[in-house]
Amino acid sequence: MKTRLLIARLAGQCADGVFQAALFAAIAFNPEHQASPLLMAGSLAVLFGPYSILGPLLGSLLDRWDRRLVLLWANVVRALLIVVSAALLASGLPETVVLVSALGVMGASRFVASGLSAALPHVTDRDSLVTVNAVFTTLGGFAVMLGLGIAAGARLMIGGDDAGCAQAMLIGAVLALVAGIIAIGFPGRSLGPDTMGAPTGRVGLARAWRRGLALIERTPPVAVVLRAIGAHRWVFGMNSMILLVMANHAGVSTGLRRFLLLIGATAVGALLAAVTTPLLVHRAGRNRALEVALSIAIGAQVLLLAFDVTVLIAVATVLGWAGQTVKLCGDVAMQVDIPDESRGEVFAIQDAVFNLMFIGGVTLAALIVPADGKAVTLVLIGAASYATALLVVLRRQSFAAR
Repeated sequence: MKTRLLIARLAGQCADGVFQAALFAAIAFNPEHQASPLLMAGSLAVLFGPYSILGPLLGSLLDRWDRRLVLLWANVVRALLIVVSAALLASGLPETVVLVSALGVMGASRFVASGLSAALPHVTDRDSLVTVNAVFTTLGGFAVMLGLGIAAGARLMIGGDDAGCAQAMLIGAVLALVAGIIAIGFPGRSLGPDTMGAPTGRVGLARAWRRGLALIERTPPVAVVLRAIGAHRWVFGMNSMILLVMANHAGVSTGLRRFLLLIGATAVGALLAAVTTPLLVHRAGRNRALEVALSIAIGAQVLLLAFDVTVLIAVATVLGWAGQTVKLCGDVAMQVDIPDESRGEVFAIQDAVFNLMFIGGVTLAALIVPADGKAVTLVLIGAASYATALLVVLRRQSFAAR
């Protein structure tokens, strides 16, 4: 079942990569639109914000429904919504209409991602979770990269206008259906939850957030790593906007290639984390792994001040490694320290923090980034954010040692 879960994840994340690349290319790297930083930030907020806010409420359903059926039907819905988004994009309707449709696609994708993470402890033993998470998360990242490459190749062959991007999106719909079909092969209830359908009472949105956050605060290892994840995503959002503006400043064609190169460097860093994180965690523990990752991230972030392409590629690799290390520690903490009957809800909160902090970083950068992208202030804010997260981890370590 472990292999089947991995294949379902890879197909789904490849679908995400195709859809997001086609949509983003249509908005950010299409000469017909010439998107400003604020428009790009607004687009990301529309895509990721609403579901992230609703996530804890919807995540509670992962603790009541058969997760096998969630993986099946959420992927089917995602495929249908991708087709709708492609049709709207090809018809030349305003960007806001396309983004509203894409919002549904992203919501279904995040729902599937939370379900996959919550289901993983059901197909592997506790002692192997760190290594299996490293493999699953890293290969999933490369599946997204493969999706980006597929969309970029399709765009070159079909054309870079809205119609070409819409046709590329349809590849993502096919991959989403493949992920859903793979999910059919799981035995019923084999992915949890253990107490499926247990009554939890009527839960509103505010109560779902309060309940999930309260559980996280009562579980210090999870609370600490979630703050580190939030800090990294905040910095990653700022850096993404800086690099995007710098790439656009270089011209549409050159800029897209340069931006994809930086994404590739980040993926290479994530691959390295898949090898080093299990070793770090098994030898020194999750907290020590977090300390190492955040310490290295501070130094790498400062190097961004060079604003040189070669240096940027190296920094992207290092920050990709650091971010993936933090994320892997977070996934394991939630799978080990959170009971199964609440795991879907907590993973939904992690997903919300993951996306909302990214949106916050992107938005701040969009407001103050100069036309050439060389924003010294933002780079230093990023270094300070990593340093603050490191202090939180060190404080937790000191408290635990008493």
